[in-house]
Amino acid sequence: MSRAPTTTRKPQVPTVAETIKHPAFPTAIWNLEPDQSGLTPVAVGRGGPFNVSWEIHGEGPIKVLFIMGLGGLKSAWQRQTLYFGHQNRDKYSVLLLDNRGMGDSDKPLMRYSSSEMARDWIDILVHVGWLPAPPSSPSSSSSSSTTSLSSHSGPPLPVPTERTLHVVGLSLGGMIAQELACLIPTAISSLNLCCTAAANENTTTFAENIANRIRMLMPRPVDHSMADTARQLLAPSWLEQPDDYEVPDPSTTPKCGPPNPLSPKIPRPAGPEYLKFDTNAQRYVAQEMHKRLDPARFGLKGFLLQLIAAGWHHKSAEQLQKMADEVGRERILVMHGTEDGMISVPHGRKLIKIMEPEVGLIEEGMGHAPVVERTKWYHGVLVERIRRGEGLDGREGLA
Repeated sequence: MSRAPTTTRKPQVPTVAETIKHPAFPTAIWNLEPDQSGLTPVAVGRGGPFNVSWEIHGEGPIKVLFIMGLGGLKSAWQRQTLYFGHQNRDKYSVLLLDNRGMGDSDKPLMRYSSSEMARDWIDILVHVGWLPAPPSSPSSSSSSSTTSLSSHSGPPLPVPTERTLHVVGLSLGGMIAQELACLIPTAISSLNLCCTAAANENTTTFAENIANRIRMLMPRPVDHSMADTARQLLAPSWLEQPDDYEVPDPSTTPKCGPPNPLSPKIPRPAGPEYLKFDTNAQRYVAQEMHKRLDPARFGLKGFLLQLIAAGWHHKSAEQLQKMADEVGRERILVMHGTEDGMISVPHGRKLIKIMEPEVGLIEEGMGHAPVVERTKWYHGVLVERIRRGEGLDGREGLA
């Protein structure tokens, strides 16, 4: 049973109309230029090929994967991309994908699953050289001790020779990260599962909020759907606070250009600076509207197909325990917030109980998105977990 939120009064969420009129609206998405990018075919022999869009930010030796959740684009990680891939670009290299169904990736009409989406990531990791090419035949893959912990079909998997990947997954991205860790456990230096679940336990809170996410894109007043979604995903106390984004300065931030909205429906910025909104809630509305005003990159079909993947994700206790053994519990972080209105906190508690990670955090008052609600703290936690993994792998000097 989920814990009731401590705040009973609904936080105020600005209307779409007033948000679009705000001078900061055209600058809500940052123009962070990748060092490498591409549109690469994946899923050959797995219902594809179709193209997945990817970017690498930074040129450092420490490799970090940020895996986004339901309906999210690469830009949803922009705070983390700025910190790890630009401000600390000599230390980190950050890999971002638009998961199938979203953004600049293809939106094939087929059954999506967290396990197949994880294999999309593996295909890209091989393409960019972060994993070795897989064996040429399924038989050679199946004979290796480093193959998947659960049954799989399709092309063979890579056989990693070292642990170099730091995996960060949020929500559905955390489900994909679980599958990735089951498929290539010996490639992972640290595994960081944020606000996610082993399975849909069909609690009232989770089921109701899945339905609400569907209704978000159904015909209804946009201000209602925007406000309801904001209150589900984000801690009420944070929404009403002044905009806490530390926006980049294109004149001093490495590889950061001036605002350049992708959709022609977004007004052009008045100048080269990134501006602040009145509240965190207003920035959330602005970023969501940048996405919704770009139907080529965000639409109902891809959203629902990803929703199916989230709803059907399931890792048993046995699978999770085996995965934790193979990855190493000392490399694993699981975190969840008590104010998470999308995936209720019992799901996080269950993951911690089953996996017994070295670090299990249940954060009081945190919602579904620590990536924006508690950015500095979140970065600090990830840096420590990355340092832990690098040290375990004998690369203390890099961390």
